Amino acid sequence: VQLQASGGGLVQPGGSLRLSCVASGRIFSINAMGWYRQYPGKQRELVATTSGGINYADSVKDRFTISRDYAKNTAYLQMNRLKPEDTAVYYCNAVVENKIYWGQGTLVTVSS
Repeated sequence: VQLQASGGGLVQPGGSLRLSCVASGRIFSINAMGWYRQYPGKQRELVATTSGGINYADSVKDRFTISRDYAKNTAYLQMNRLKPEDTAVYYCNAVVENKIYWGQGTLVTVSS
């Protein structure tokens, strides 16, 4: 199983970005997909997940929305009202038949 994340880039504070994560390979079913982010020198932290229902980190509630296109094995993260503190490398993951897979990171930079 491979995960391909895309959609990162440079955006001004208050702007929006949409990240995409496509899962490919031998997939019978995807149990859940999620997004995490990592700051330099810090551990990866949860941003949003569909595991056990849809859950968000408190810092992104009401600004970010996770969604899935089941037919395309794709997850999205719509990020609105971005803040400089959202600057990080974003990673997607997927739970496929009880195994966890990670995509490569995509850098989001929020700066004027």
